[in-house]
Amino acid sequence: MIESKVITDWETAATLLDPVRRQILERLSEPDSAAGVARFLGLPRQKVAYHVRELERSGLLHQVEERRRGNCVERVVRACARRFVISPEVLGGLGLSEADAMDKLSSDYLVAVAAQTIRDVSALREKAQAAGQPLPTLTLQLDLRFGTAQARSSFASELTEFLAAAVQRYHQPEASAGRTYRFNVTGYPAPQA
Repeated sequence: MIESKVITDWETAATLLDPVRRQILERLSEPDSAAGVARFLGLPRQKVAYHVRELERSGLLHQVEERRRGNCVERVVRACARRFVISPEVLGGLGLSEADAMDKLSSDYLVAVAAQTIRDVSALREKAQAAGQPLPTLTLQLDLRFGTAQARSSFASELTEFLAAAVQRYHQPEASAGRTYRFNVTGYPAPQA
């Protein structure tokens, strides 16, 4: 089982968003049969079996074994990942893109950049997994409390100067064997606890 799976198509997203299927998928973070899930959720076995087949068809569940129960064979399934993320590309033309956000200081632009990051990283991760390679990434997240708007502005200026100097030091556009990395530096008020 992988830690997370990014859903990139509408049909799989629709399958995942059905409330009963979501409950079944949550229960199947550990292997179980449709009958076992039905008992746990208090739902009819036939209904759960139908939803399990749909989840399997969408690639959200995988069979892990078959068990003999008397004259019957019971299929044991498990979710393909512990957590799921729906990529903004599922929305097609309704999704927000960087080109749609005119003001680079707007929250729309930040959301568009975050959406692009999800799209890019999920595609790169699939290629890396198919090649049996790790995907090298870097994530830095921190909370910083500013006493005043002036302090926030000064910090942004210093950070911009620091990054400009670091880019000058490390950016090598002529390095044909190198690889280009994309960095996003964002800032927004932290949600209240």
